[in-house]
Amino acid sequence: MTSINEINSYIQPKKDQLINHSLYKKITTIADLQQFLQVHVYAVWDFMSLLKALQSKLTCTTNPWFASPNPEVRYLINEIVLAEESDLTLDGKRLSHFEMYLQAMHKSNTSTENIEAFLNSVQTTDIFSAIKSSTLHNNIKDFLTFTFEVIEAGKPHEIASAFTFGREDLIPNMFTEMLKEFKLRFEDTDLTDLVYYFERHIELDAGEHGPMAFEMISYLCANDTKKWKETAEIAVKSLEKRIKLWDAIEELIEEN
Repeated sequence: MTSINEINSYIQPKKDQLINHSLYKKITTIADLQQFLQVHVYAVWDFMSLLKALQSKLTCTTNPWFASPNPEVRYLINEIVLAEESDLTLDGKRLSHFEMYLQAMHKSNTSTENIEAFLNSVQTTDIFSAIKSSTLHNNIKDFLTFTFEVIEAGKPHEIASAFTFGREDLIPNMFTEMLKEFKLRFEDTDLTDLVYYFERHIELDAGEHGPMAFEMISYLCANDTKKWKETAEIAVKSLEKRIKLWDAIEELIEEN
């Protein structure tokens, strides 16, 4: 396995499983949507940690400054960081996509108490202690633990794999399907900020960030078959963790 096309073929069954997950049809009320948002927000947040880990690995973020080895990859990652960390909101302000997501949650009357408490715990302890001591569903814990274990291992191609195949490459298809459901089912509810967030992701990831991320993977793996193999393994695990995250949301919706 030594190419993006081969990895995409290898992981396609997992992608199909995720894109066709039964969760989407279970979101039938505002309460269901709010439950989804309260869990999915953790994936929105830890995505930024994957991105910043890549920026740290592939550009120079320390002093004194030195030029990183590949200007093209440097550009790719900085371009993605710019959009994800400082994008334009509907009213023309600059916010990260995570902050935009929180804003959308507030507008849809979705509580952000749990994610805010979790982030406070991370700041006062460390990420792994915060995950372990939290009351989150075990699947959410596993999802977050996997992300930060990949980051801690420090292999740029593995971080890029989790970022690309587990996140960026999925967003256009996944959120397009959800948007169709939301617009049909919640016509009388103001979900303007949430729809904008989804559509912005579709626009960026399908048109710009997806191809950029694939280019980054190709550069990082080059002709190293071991790296391509590890990239494929992380891609599969990332999708499995996302499927389990969707399972958790579905379970919580059914319980409530």
